[in-house]
Amino acid sequence: MSLDGPYDDANIFAKIIRGEAPAVKVFEDADVLAFMDVFPQSPGHMLVISKTSKARNLLDAEPETLATLIAAAQKLARAQRAALKPDGIVMTQFNGAPAGQTVFHLHIHLIPRWDGVALGRHGAGGMADIGELTKQAEQIKAALA
Repeated sequence: MSLDGPYDDANIFAKIIRGEAPAVKVFEDADVLAFMDVFPQSPGHMLVISKTSKARNLLDAEPETLATLIAAAQKLARAQRAALKPDGIVMTQFNGAPAGQTVFHLHIHLIPRWDGVALGRHGAGGMADIGELTKQAEQIKAALA
């Protein structure tokens, strides 16, 4: 069952944390890393992950990890709002494959939404242009300052 099982240190987010896989980073501290989703559902779609926890999902996570992660997600959503001016922001977190989870490392999606603009399907349009992701990341970083 995808809700249970050992943590896989070879998952893509673990590789990003270790610097073994690339990412367009928006924010990083000792506990949290935020980066642009390469298969975005809308412009500015970010992922916020724990750098310290081996939790596969919310059910595995330590309460302290969740507190740190949600505080960082709030800070990043505020910067996303200031930078991109969306009409709304979806904050979502999936637990298990049947719920839509594809990477089994605790993470939160921050997805900007604009009135009248349909939400894209994750990965439906292929991988995003890295230059565009970098531009969006720089806008959000500037709003964090």
